[in-house]
Amino acid sequence: MAAQYKDKIEEVIADRDRITQALAEGVKDALKLHKLAGNPVVVMKEGNMVWLRPEEITA
Repeated sequence: MAAQYKDKIEEVIADRDRITQALAEGVKDALKLHKLAGNPVVVMKEGNMVWLRPEEITA
């Protein structure tokens, strides 16, 4: 049974596009939640950390 899970994990890890898509969706969801809660977020702009107010968040 453990080998079955190992095979599945290796398959998922090998799919870089799938990982990238999952991470992008997670970030998008987190930004939406921050905006709805009225919380600011920090982003990188031109090499600098910048705070975005909730109304500036586009997700």
